[in-house]
Amino acid sequence: MKRPTMAKTDMDKPIEELADRAGRKTLATWAADCAGRVLPFFEKRLSDDNRPRKAIEATRAWARTGVFRMADVRRTSLDAHAAARRIEPFHPARSAARAAGQAMASAHVGRHAIAAAIYAATAVRDAEVPAKADAAALKERKWQYRRLLGLAGSSGR
Repeated sequence: MKRPTMAKTDMDKPIEELADRAGRKTLATWAADCAGRVLPFFEKRLSDDNRPRKAIEATRAWARTGVFRMADVRRTSLDAHAAARRIEPFHPARSAARAAGQAMASAHVGRHAIAAAIYAATAVRDAEVPAKADAAALKERKWQYRRLLGLAGSSGR
C-alpha cells in the first residue's frame, strides 16, 4: 500500500473544528509552535538554510505585533517552501520546511495554520520507523490539539 503524502489521523476533524473557532493570531501562534517542534529536522539536514526559521520567527512577530505587509508574508512563506524543494519527498526535513511556510501564510489566511500542523505531523511520521510512524503522527496531533485548546482558551476565543 502506498504511503499517503500527508499524515492522516483521527485527530484531524477535532483539530479542524477547534481551529474554526480560533482567532487568526491564535492560529498563527499555534502554527509557529507546530512548525517549531519539527524545525530541527530541517536544520539538521540543511544547517546553512535559515529560510524556514525566518518564516517561524516572522509568524511569531506578526502574532505579537499585528504588523502585516502582504509582500513580506508572501515572500517569507514562499522562501520556506523553496527551501523544502531542496529535499526529497517523504523526508521529515521537507515537511518541516513546508510547515514553516504554511505557518507564515496563516498571517494572511488563518486556515493555513491547519496545513502547518498537518505538515508538522507528517514530518514526525516520516522521521519514525514505518512500524511506529502512524502512532507518532497521532501523538503529535494530540499534542497539537491540546496546544491549540490551551491557546484558544487563554486568548478568550
